[in-house]
Amino acid sequence: MAYVQLNRRPVSDSFSSFVDEMFSELPVLFNNGFNNTLRKDSVPVNVKETEKGFELEVVAPGFDKADFKVNLEQNLLTISAEKQAVEGSENEKQIRNEYSFRSFKRSFTIDDKIDATGIDASYVNGVLRLNLPKKAEVKASKAIEIK
Repeated sequence: MAYVQLNRRPVSDSFSSFVDEMFSELPVLFNNGFNNTLRKDSVPVNVKETEKGFELEVVAPGFDKADFKVNLEQNLLTISAEKQAVEGSENEKQIRNEYSFRSFKRSFTIDDKIDATGIDASYVNGVLRLNLPKKAEVKASKAIEIK
C-alpha cells in the first residue's frame, strides 16, 4: 500500500489561514439555509402514500436491525438508531479511518387516519421501511325507514 501525503498549507500566516477557514465554511452555511439540506446528525426519509396507507423509508446503511428503536407514543412516531464504535485490537495500526456511524433520532406526528396497531417495520439493504396502514373508513350513511 502506498503512503499518500495530503497537501496542506503551512500555518505560518495566521490571518490568511483564518480567512481561508472562514470562506471554506461559507458554502456549508448557504447549503444548510437555502437548499433545505439535512443536519449532519439526521438521516434522509422518504414518505409515500398508497391506497392502503403510508410508507416511510429511512436510509441508514451500515446499521444492524438491533440498532434501531421505533416507538409510538400517543401521536408521535420516533425512529432512532445508535451504533457503538468498533475498537481495533492493539496489534493493528489504523492508517486511515474516513467513515463513522452517527446515532440519529427522527420523530413524525401521525394523525388519526393511521391504524397504530397495524404498523410494521423491516430493514433490508440499508433501508428501514415502516408501513403505516390507514384505518378502515366507517361509512356513516344508511337508509332510514320512514314510519
